[in-house]
Amino acid sequence: MEIVGRGEAAGNAVDAEAVRADLNARAEDSRTRDPFYAFAFYPDGFDAALGVLEVDLIHPDDSVPRITLDWLTETFSTDDFGPPQVTHPEVPIGPAVRIRQDFAANGARADGPGVLLETVTYGIVPTGTESAVVLLMSWTMPGIAGAMEEAADIIVRTLTVDF
Repeated sequence: MEIVGRGEAAGNAVDAEAVRADLNARAEDSRTRDPFYAFAFYPDGFDAALGVLEVDLIHPDDSVPRITLDWLTETFSTDDFGPPQVTHPEVPIGPAVRIRQDFAANGARADGPGVLLETVTYGIVPTGTESAVVLLMSWTMPGIAGAMEEAADIIVRTLTVDF
């Protein structure tokens, strides 16, 4: 497994079974949302992903005949832990909304403290299309929000759309 080999090459002992279990759990979780692409971030030496990046496409249909930034904001935001932070940054492929918010993570134990799922969601309506691209970066490890937000902000600027 490449993740284990990369960690060992960096001088870190990595438990292959823990990596396999983490990958399987993250894949199963992503399947509940059925994204177009899903990625997990495993720094060298870690046997659990620090974060997940999912990219999805949303096309207009009978229930949503026109996708707008307002619709994306309403659909992808909640106020579980206070109102989301919503901005409208400039991104190369078209108009966008950026939503920073936190949720109670799925799978938290009922008898213990909850797990906070931190997220940055970009909803983009690429210029010249009627569909939307949604990029979701999520993580549960405390103290890495700044780095994860910066990574999402950089990655969203690399997205391209071909017709």
